[in-house]
Amino acid sequence: MKKRDYDLVVIGSGPGGYVAAIRAAQNGMKVACIEKSQSLGGTCLNVGCIPSKALLQSSEHYFWFKHNSGKHGISCKDLSFDFSTMMQRKDQVVKGLTQGVAALFKRHSIESILGTARVMSSQKIEVELKDGKREIECENIILATGSESIALPFLPYDEKQIVSSTGALCLSSVPKRLLVIGGGVIGVELASVYNRLGSEVTIVEMLDQICIAMDQTLSKNLLQLLKKQGIGFFLGTKVTGGKKENEHYSIQVANGDKQTTINADVVLVAVGRRPYIQGLGLQELGVVLNRGFVTVDNRFMTSIPHLYAIGDLIEGPMLAHRASEEGCVLADLLAGKQAHVNYMAIPNIIYTHPEVAAVGLTEKEARNMGLEIVIGTAAFRGNPRTRSNGDEDGLVKVIGTGPEKKLIGMHILGAQASELIQIGMVAIEKKMSLFELSESPFGHPTLSEAIKEACGQALGRAIHT
Repeated sequence: MKKRDYDLVVIGSGPGGYVAAIRAAQNGMKVACIEKSQSLGGTCLNVGCIPSKALLQSSEHYFWFKHNSGKHGISCKDLSFDFSTMMQRKDQVVKGLTQGVAALFKRHSIESILGTARVMSSQKIEVELKDGKREIECENIILATGSESIALPFLPYDEKQIVSSTGALCLSSVPKRLLVIGGGVIGVELASVYNRLGSEVTIVEMLDQICIAMDQTLSKNLLQLLKKQGIGFFLGTKVTGGKKENEHYSIQVANGDKQTTINADVVLVAVGRRPYIQGLGLQELGVVLNRGFVTVDNRFMTSIPHLYAIGDLIEGPMLAHRASEEGCVLADLLAGKQAHVNYMAIPNIIYTHPEVAAVGLTEKEARNMGLEIVIGTAAFRGNPRTRSNGDEDGLVKVIGTGPEKKLIGMHILGAQASELIQIGMVAIEKKMSLFELSESPFGHPTLSEAIKEACGQALGRAIHT
């Protein structure tokens, strides 16, 4: 019997794919990873999570000094920014991290194959290379090709004036007027970048709420804070058409019978993402799909034996760290180990300012499940550290259930929420109660004390609330 080329081939080198490849190699497998672009790291590292966070950080520094430095006795009379330098820094951050993935592959003896993969059978892949084709046979295949932006049919992307998130991260200059279609995570984050740098930013959202997956308490508060920062909103409003007029675009929107025209120099379409399965040959192979998502069992296996899928390809929140966790777990399962993903403990984060972060159930989800719950909140304005920092907006909200008041949800709007939420992640992972958190000795003065205070408030034991 012919020996197979690899124990495992991973298609896609994003946060799900490259992590799965590394963990599989750590488990003693001979691994290859196929990537269709010229750099490793996938959408997240190259044109998504990482470059957007780099720009958010740069723009936040500028915004802070412009609006808050005087309160700290710092003079910024002639403050300005160089957009091209911001972009160069963003590119350097991305380059360093992609090189880091390549170095990790080398360290773990993972072969990186740059080409376009097509699955021919459950254990055979054809790869279109620059100089021809290559057939690969392997024991198992993991599909980790991620997702792509959804375009509007009447506003196709040109990535110059009608842009996806990819194009929005590569603009040559700050647009005078930016229209964002979609009030989800991508929309509000990139709106924040350009609003801070001086764009007149408007967000059009079809629903009556932004960031619909977030707890309504936080979503409503975030909306008010973004409005306060100068971002305009059209909620419950649908985009009905658009056309180019001279150097700008004229976009038609409707809220019921009310018709409005919005003019913009750049239009960011951020209405969602869909699984990237183009050219993989899944339909021809008979892989079962559901609304474009690959159907898998509780071990991530598709309807075809030896063929697995993770991350944005399968149903669930499209989060890089979710894909990474699934990649690790699947690699361990393939090695015969016991492993599982606790989806309740996967945090969701929005990197606006203030940040929004959540883990576990929202209040609405818990009530819809018929759970008897207790809720505690603590506003950051009562926290000594936020007062010292001059960054008092936001709150912590916790949700507990059962006789022990076990934590089932934590929601944070505030500075460094992305870091604070990891306390909630560990607490849910370890099945901690609100009482245990409220009795834990949090350091003083810290932002995290607001978590202790919210848990105490839910139990009627808060000291400062």
